[in-house]
Amino acid sequence: MKADRLRASLPVGSLGLPLEYAPRMRSTNERAQELARQGAPHGTLVVADEQTAGRGRAGRKWLTPPRSAIAMSLLLRPESLSEAGAGALAVVGALAVAEALENRGVRAWVKWPNDVILPEGKVAGVLVETEWLGEHLEHAILGIGINVRPRSVPRENLDFPATCVEQSVGGRVDRIDLLLAVLGRLEAWLGQLGSRDLMRAWEARLAYLGQHVTVFGPGVEMTGRLAGVTPKGQLRLALPSGETLTVGAGGLSLRPIDTSGKWATLSTAAPEGRGKASGRTRR
Repeated sequence: MKADRLRASLPVGSLGLPLEYAPRMRSTNERAQELARQGAPHGTLVVADEQTAGRGRAGRKWLTPPRSAIAMSLLLRPESLSEAGAGALAVVGALAVAEALENRGVRAWVKWPNDVILPEGKVAGVLVETEWLGEHLEHAILGIGINVRPRSVPRENLDFPATCVEQSVGGRVDRIDLLLAVLGRLEAWLGQLGSRDLMRAWEARLAYLGQHVTVFGPGVEMTGRLAGVTPKGQLRLALPSGETLTVGAGGLSLRPIDTSGKWATLSTAAPEGRGKASGRTRR
């Protein structure tokens, strides 16, 4: 990734400057946290061409091989966020990636709570980390990792099938152009946290909406029909008893199920303006 070219294209609205770029870095989220504590402003962007100790949810690793993916983290200050706060930031990050991909002809869905998936599998993940002083949000770090080239796709210890953008496109993808497109969609949605427009856009791309899913985590497992989401990023799960639960993300994951217990279709409805998906994902 050419840092000079990226810097010359920034900012995108209020996002992207200052820019800190490194060919190799432990974790963009980790570095963004350091910059935040040093007083860096809202919109500060950290980008690495290789990430050696990247983090996913629940302590999972997110490694980024050299020149193969997008590893980026944004510093967000609370005065630039709506009252909806940090709860829906993972939603905004995943939606921004999905829309940037759709604008390149790639059908994409948001898998609750923080993944972007294609018919072939997971292509991106979002990690939001916040720092509080009492009840006051000091800052939020919005980290995004996108598998772009085939060598970015992990081959081992997968908890969900994985893929990359180039596999879906069938050709070369410019990583800087894609990164800038994601920033553009982030800029558009950050001012609409908690809005009806955000909810409509999210549910239009919500994977497995209306289908039977299992939500699970340490000591927790619930099965029901995915009924939708709330403005704060919580899942609405319709149980067989007729009760509807509202479930927070905190350490939980979601998997589709069907009566065979082996396969489940990706979605009953495609994103706006797209055809239905025919891909399937392994449970």
